[in-house]
Amino acid sequence: MKISQLMLFGVFFIGISSVEAQEKTSLTLDEAVKMAWEKSNEVTLANTKVNTKKYELKAVKNNQYPDLKISGQYQRLTKASIDMHNEGESAATLASPDRAMLGMANLSLPIFAGFKIQSSIDAYGNLYEAETANAAKTKEDVALRVITYYTALYKAQKTLDVLNENQKSAKQRVTDFIELEKNGIIPRNDLLKAQLLVSKTQLSIDEATNNLNNINFYLTTLLKLAPETKLQVNEDDFFNLKTNNAPTTDALALENRKDLEAIRLQSKASEANIKIAKAAYYPTLSLLGGYTALDLKDIITVKYAMNFGLGLSYDLSGILKNSAHVKEAESRALEVKNTEAIMTDRIKVEVQKSLEDYDLAINQSVVYEEALQQAAENYRLVKDKFDNGLADTNDLVEADVEQLSAKINTAVAKASIIQKYYELLSVSGQLSQSFNLSKI
Repeated sequence: MKISQLMLFGVFFIGISSVEAQEKTSLTLDEAVKMAWEKSNEVTLANTKVNTKKYELKAVKNNQYPDLKISGQYQRLTKASIDMHNEGESAATLASPDRAMLGMANLSLPIFAGFKIQSSIDAYGNLYEAETANAAKTKEDVALRVITYYTALYKAQKTLDVLNENQKSAKQRVTDFIELEKNGIIPRNDLLKAQLLVSKTQLSIDEATNNLNNINFYLTTLLKLAPETKLQVNEDDFFNLKTNNAPTTDALALENRKDLEAIRLQSKASEANIKIAKAAYYPTLSLLGGYTALDLKDIITVKYAMNFGLGLSYDLSGILKNSAHVKEAESRALEVKNTEAIMTDRIKVEVQKSLEDYDLAINQSVVYEEALQQAAENYRLVKDKFDNGLADTNDLVEADVEQLSAKINTAVAKASIIQKYYELLSVSGQLSQSFNLSKI
């Protein structure tokens, strides 16, 4: 009986351990980004828009192929009376047919339409490529969101670890002060200050936990993971990310930004739309062909009635009316050009800001490292003075708080360098290459 209970307890313990292992998921940044690319709604929508443009292009290309139409009729006639009058002769009386059949086939092949067909293909081809570029930009934006959440998750995780570690020492100090206060070595006021620091630290821990849970939820939602999943950032994996070869100018951005590429392709499409509008100034010429078969029972049968020729169409009034459409197309093309110029300036500003932010993150990290060493040494000296009665509790608590702040700032600063590096890659159009995501 005891053995069965032990086995049951063992199975129960293994089950709980498995659940806890499932709740915590260690995920590298590369895995998180690729998962977002595969599952996010934004990427799915972007890919759908690309497919829509692809089908629109195929539909336009079909306009250069012949149109073949077949029609047929079968009719039942009731007491039809047919008289065929021949001049100078008596009217011929014919039988009354009870059915009629008619079949026709018509073929039309466009030969010339004022360059409208080819211009339409060019326009939709550029729009398809522009939508593809927009989809690539959407994927980069999603990747940057993942990086932002992932970095924030590490910062919250590390902050919570530092706070918990500091809380242990703060609680131990309270335990020591209780004994000192009982023995009359320190006043009760010093004990209350130590206890107050524990309370304040606990409030910071609660806030950090809340922040961690929120960020974890944001990231799991973006990655389409179960809401109860607890993500864990491995510090070694995080800081093994390469941050070398950072861009130093805006040249790469102006060459590789997908949103700018999309605008340039839209500009080409707008130029093609001007040609489409001007196509109304020209006539249209088509090659025509057809076949007709007719059977009016007991009256007439027509077979092998084939026809072919050329069809010409010219809207003369359009010469006057079409100028408004041409001007509209030209104005839209100018809008796109102005949009491109505005975006070019904005990209330059974004790159400059990212360069400054990246340099600032590096400089701050160096300063925070020095500050951590200084805070640690300051706390050691104040602790020695306190133990020897040369410093009061205020000095000790203040030194402890400064050391805690320095630890948090140092941990966060290291993560900020990585975050600012990827933000710089994003504004330079290099983010996808850094993760080798083009194959996804």
